[in-house]
Amino acid sequence: MPLTFTFDPVVDPALRNGIAELWTDVSNAGGAVGFVPPVTVDDIRPELVKHLVAMAEGRHRLVVGRDADGRVRACAFLALNTHRLMTHWVWAYTVMVAPDLQGRGAGRALMEAVADAARGLDGIEAVRLTCRGGLGLEHFYAACGYKEVGRVPDAIRVAPGDDRDDIAMLLPLH
Repeated sequence: MPLTFTFDPVVDPALRNGIAELWTDVSNAGGAVGFVPPVTVDDIRPELVKHLVAMAEGRHRLVVGRDADGRVRACAFLALNTHRLMTHWVWAYTVMVAPDLQGRGAGRALMEAVADAARGLDGIEAVRLTCRGGLGLEHFYAACGYKEVGRVPDAIRVAPGDDRDDIAMLLPLH
């Protein structure tokens, strides 16, 4: 199912609800997007509000992928780096693809849309992200052109006795 990607879409109730539902579905399917299952839309909303506030303040940008029916099926937030020595790269945060689309090219298409969006920003030379170890995500991002540039062992505590590496990845845009 091909997705249509939009950079900086209009934020309306349908988009907010679509992202909240996607984030809930991805989290409950075991996705590494800041929560562990089970979660509800109500659990997700406060974190989504933080992202939306950052967008309203001009600190975050959004790439969203919709299906032919207009449903939000993929998204990623780009956080502009405000440190004066690091404004030449952006962070990709909360990268999500609907569970039923995973393994069908939607993730790669999302990451291409993220890179294209970043290339369109003045002075941006790279995209940086982190991912949770133990799920093979670093292999997916490597297949999208990202290089592992750092790893903090056991930095993410998913549950007592279940600590995962925090893996830093970088995509140069030149």
